Amino acid sequence: MKTLSKYLLIASALFIAANSAAQSDAARDTEELKIAAIEALITAPPDRALPLVKKVLAGNNSNDLKERALFILSQINRPEAQEILLEFARESSGEMQEEAIRMIGIGGDPGALSALKSIYESGDSEARNAVLEALMIAGDKKAVFDIALTATGDDYEDAVDMLGVMNARNELRELRAQNGASEALINAYAISGDFDELRKMALDSSNPDIQAQAIEAMGIVGGDEVNSTLVQIFRDATTHEVREAALDGMLVSGHDEGVLELYRTTQDPALKKELLEMLVIMDSDEVWSIIDSALDGGL
Repeated sequence: MKTLSKYLLIASALFIAANSAAQSDAARDTEELKIAAIEALITAPPDRALPLVKKVLAGNNSNDLKERALFILSQINRPEAQEILLEFARESSGEMQEEAIRMIGIGGDPGALSALKSIYESGDSEARNAVLEALMIAGDKKAVFDIALTATGDDYEDAVDMLGVMNARNELRELRAQNGASEALINAYAISGDFDELRKMALDSSNPDIQAQAIEAMGIVGGDEVNSTLVQIFRDATTHEVREAALDGMLVSGHDEGVLELYRTTQDPALKKELLEMLVIMDSDEVWSIIDSALDGGL
């Protein structure tokens, strides 16, 4: 009897597992069909697509499906579609809110984009980042610049970083004129490839920390002009910090030829040692012959 009960329990468990798997497969198939249906609306006329999108958003559907519906909304050039997006951006939370905000950026409707300012001011950090992403997607440099003007702390750095991604060089230069130099601005100059502004800061010794950061950041920009400038900065340097920053810049840009040139022309044993160590780190093709020569007593 005990054996029979045991087999019955096993059989029941197997039946439940099989039934559960079948239900799971059916649910997955249904979800995939819904996704295909909502994505097909991208080619539908607005008057046909909009009611169906509203139905999906109002129904008991997955976030994945609703997020795809929000994208369809962003492609419908109707005031009602933009109002629904704004409603989700204002009143939902978490991923749904962030996705709605980003879809406003993709849609690029001027009225909806201008409404993002109030969402930024009242939202949490995730919502604020989503607003910056939306403005970046829409290419609205001025709106991001306006946020940076009044932002502080991490919010300021995030806005400045976004301006760097957007290659907003004029806006970044204006921020420096108004707020002064900072590490966030240096990083943004590097991301935007603003070599001229970095060079000005690299040649300004009034703030040694900012100067060193600007010199090193030049390596991110890279290129022949950057490399030759870094070599010259190393040669003209009067402090170890500036030389070290120039070397770090050459490391970032991969300018081992410049380091090799400096090694061969300097007569200072301490500098030669420092340059040799950098050539080893950079895995220069010439480093092994230099090491061989050094071991033979040559300079």
